Amino acid sequence: MTDIKKSGFWLNLLKKIANIILKSLGSKSKPQTRHQHVVPHPEGWAVKGAGNSRYTAVYKYQHDAIERAKDIARNYGSDVIIHGKDGTIRDRISFD
Repeated sequence: MTDIKKSGFWLNLLKKIANIILKSLGSKSKPQTRHQHVVPHPEGWAVKGAGNSRYTAVYKYQHDAIERAKDIARNYGSDVIIHGKDGTIRDRISFD
């Protein structure tokens, strides 16, 4: 049986409780990514940040959208995820 009168007991207990709380907080939310998606758009191609509801920019050509997405991804150290016309992922460029 553990002796609760020892000073190390309370410190270890406090550390265990803190770890449990931190783990429970961390599991509720995913870390936000700054990946940039190049997606089809009615006016051509759009750059859209992961999790964003609005487009960052819209371009006539996919190549232009990819170049803009690369610039943004370089700044964040994230990825460019390139989608095809059907919306499926066709390529990924990493800047991490």
